[in-house]
Amino acid sequence: MAQDSWYDNDVDYVMKRLCTSQKGLSSTDAQARLDEYGHNELIATGGISPLRMFLSQFKDPMVIILLVAIALSLFAAMVPGSEHSGGGFIDAAVISAIVLFNSIFGFVQEYKSEQALEALKEMAAPKARVMRDGLWTIIDSRDVVPGDLLGFEPGDRIAADGRVSYAVGLSVDEAPLTGESVAVRKSETTLHLKRPVVGDMKNCVFQGTVITAGKGQAIVTDTGMNTQFGLIAEMVQESEKDMTPLQKDLEDLGKKLGAVVIFLVIIVFAAEVFQHVSDSIMDELLVAIALAVSAIPEGLPAVVTITLAIGVQRMVQKNAIVRRLPSVETLGSTTVICSDKTGTITKNEMTETTIFTSGTTISVSGVGYNKTGKFTRTSTPYDILADPHAVKLMEIGQLCSNSILQHEPGSTDWTIIGDPTEGSILVLAEKAGITFDSTRAKYTEVTEISFDSARKRMTSITTDSEDKLIAFSKGAPEVILPLCTHIYENNQVRSLTEKEREAIVEINAGLAEDALRVLAFAYRPLEEEIPDWSPERVECSLIFVGLLGMIDPPRKEVKDAMKICKKAGIRPIMITGDHKLTARAVALKVGMIQHEGEVLSGADLDHMSDEDFNEAVLRCNVFARVAPEHKLRIVNALKDANEVVAMTGDGVNDAPAIKTADVGISMGIRGSDVTKEASDVILTDDNFATIVTAVEKGREIYSNVRKFVRFLLAANFDEVFLIFTVIMIGLPLPITAIQILWLNLATDGFPALALGVDPPEEGVMDRPPRKPGAKMMDRGMASFILIAGFVAFLAAITVFLWGLITYGGWIPGFTGPVVNWVTDISPITGLSWATALTHARTGVFASVVTFELLFVWNCRDEYHPVWKTHITRSKVLIGAVMLSVVLTLATIYLPFMWPIFQTAPLNLADWGVILLTSLPALLIPPHIIFGHHKEKKQALD
Repeated sequence: MAQDSWYDNDVDYVMKRLCTSQKGLSSTDAQARLDEYGHNELIATGGISPLRMFLSQFKDPMVIILLVAIALSLFAAMVPGSEHSGGGFIDAAVISAIVLFNSIFGFVQEYKSEQALEALKEMAAPKARVMRDGLWTIIDSRDVVPGDLLGFEPGDRIAADGRVSYAVGLSVDEAPLTGESVAVRKSETTLHLKRPVVGDMKNCVFQGTVITAGKGQAIVTDTGMNTQFGLIAEMVQESEKDMTPLQKDLEDLGKKLGAVVIFLVIIVFAAEVFQHVSDSIMDELLVAIALAVSAIPEGLPAVVTITLAIGVQRMVQKNAIVRRLPSVETLGSTTVICSDKTGTITKNEMTETTIFTSGTTISVSGVGYNKTGKFTRTSTPYDILADPHAVKLMEIGQLCSNSILQHEPGSTDWTIIGDPTEGSILVLAEKAGITFDSTRAKYTEVTEISFDSARKRMTSITTDSEDKLIAFSKGAPEVILPLCTHIYENNQVRSLTEKEREAIVEINAGLAEDALRVLAFAYRPLEEEIPDWSPERVECSLIFVGLLGMIDPPRKEVKDAMKICKKAGIRPIMITGDHKLTARAVALKVGMIQHEGEVLSGADLDHMSDEDFNEAVLRCNVFARVAPEHKLRIVNALKDANEVVAMTGDGVNDAPAIKTADVGISMGIRGSDVTKEASDVILTDDNFATIVTAVEKGREIYSNVRKFVRFLLAANFDEVFLIFTVIMIGLPLPITAIQILWLNLATDGFPALALGVDPPEEGVMDRPPRKPGAKMMDRGMASFILIAGFVAFLAAITVFLWGLITYGGWIPGFTGPVVNWVTDISPITGLSWATALTHARTGVFASVVTFELLFVWNCRDEYHPVWKTHITRSKVLIGAVMLSVVLTLATIYLPFMWPIFQTAPLNLADWGVILLTSLPALLIPPHIIFGHHKEKKQALD
């Protein structure tokens, strides 16, 4: 029963509108409404079945290419008499395992990311206390209907949205919805606000929030999907996760490889038919298929997955847990970080910074709930215990409190049980050496006049050691000061003059401008007990003691993180539910904006057209007092501007924007389960600086992905050039199918994996992020791959021709008559042409391996040639190269390997030619080949 302005009408109107009363609903009426409005529960609005989700993993172009490779390999293997039969089955089996591994892994990741709705359901209250038929009763929360009268007490989780009809000291923790940790005081007072956010509607309660203090009642106004939780659930389900930049890159790469494979099959098959290379059309087709399969880097998806998984493990050590694997790399592409304020940029620990009492301003050092701190006056140490006015102020703060301090053994930090603001005052007193127990020993509490949002103050009535009654009050300065007629100053009580009153107002305004939350403290001796302790008779003629200014301080490491962001070309944005003044002050302190920087509120955004909104999002870096829909609009506007957006949050209200962002980041300490389920990354320390560290790791990982993609593709294209050229000149295949498989998976695979964990290039955070939409396979990489592949081809073709000449005397069909490669004998060397071909193929096999194991060192850095890099830092790569060398030598020199890999032992002369032709692998300088290097250098400058 959605109604936007329940807060704007009095309780009588709400009851009349909902046809209910202070006695609640009858059972019959409640059942009728249940039939009309449905159960009070969240409903799935769509989604994809697990089976469809699993099958969708096979739509990726790279996976499709591998599926085609499986089909081609099986086809070649099943042709009778084909020399590809053995290798074909092995090739198909290995590629199938790779495809299945990647598909299962992708399915698990995607399935986990779709569990946000289930987490939302778990936050719903299981039971609710309602009045039915004039009696209070406990029912399942799913049976609550509009018009029900809900009853609350501390600890209750609210079952539905409602309008408060009765409240006594009622406080609600709305952090799941707003992200703000300070409990909100509720009252039944009508509010006249224009487009308020959840945090402003102080006469309403909301599903999923928790009662922290007091008692109250509310009339249910909305249930199920019409609640604020329901609106968020709907937004979460409607939010779609775009492909990550790496996924887009691999999709683009898959399409390009697919086009290359199709082109190769057609052109080679046509050339063979035209030249009558074989009497059998089937043999000619099998040769074309072998060439096509050799162009496919079968191990690429597995290497990408394993590299990202290793990156995930490394990021755990940096306090970041990655839930969605491709997001590891997306972090490195981030151009904008949208961050919450409370607990991420700040510590989420209210800290007292300023005491004003007896005309003196005292500064307090220390951050958060740490008991260490110093008191200073005009920059000199100050003995706070010698100041009776400051002592009196802190004692009032201790007595006007329902919070508790707990101290963990061995730690210098306190833990707050209760309201953070009250807790921070208790911590202040402990810093000064005024213990809670010592103050409580001096005074005995008689009763309390509780705080509420209408009164904005609370009073504790106590007796001292002489049984004298004293009322201690704290509250908003604009409320407490008008109730004061006297002032405690210079160790005496005297009348408060108008001039002094105005001076206190100015001091309060100055503290508020610094974004400090300010409380005033006062007291009054009572001559006798007052009937019912009427607030009007107790809270009057008070004696003003002083002011206390507090703030949730920025984390000390955030300012440096902001500098790193700007140096790295990343734009940090603050999106908070807090007030504009507070947001501006924090943003200034951490260096997010300058003094003239713009700060926009949710109300400001509501008055903008779509065009103005989009322009505002591109220029403004601080947004305050925003609602969930504002956050979602901001993220979408940034994405529409081709920005790669990382969004942080902790409350349920952040879940839609987090799911929509390119990288959704939730808080591990304060974050709700809903937000964690919707996110890609969880910060275990809730720290903005950790995001920046994660971005740096993401850039390192993307750099390493580029390294091994260049290596694998260049390694595959030398085989393509070689096979294509040899076929065109009428010679037999220079390398067998099983050798190609060994090269692609074993010899190439280990160095490629090592590149994936290679130490990062220097200065990854000194350059801007790659442009959104930029392809991994750009002109620079394509030229590098083609030239490196061509140089490797020249080395391999030289070794192949040299082998045929050395072991056969000439090259049949090229420098002499055509022979039968299986049965004929060379008249010059006396060896069979089959033996000569095996030697030549072994030489090519060894040549390709040698070239690639040298060339891999040239893939470590896009900016510097191999001789200007620190090779010794790449210990894993050194080990991988040595392993590949050992495995290759085993296939050549172990007799039982010869029939499997169709190899023969090589002599020193063979190795001399191989090494000589492979040395150019070290001389391909990236800074000459890369067409984009000049652009990158300009960006760095």
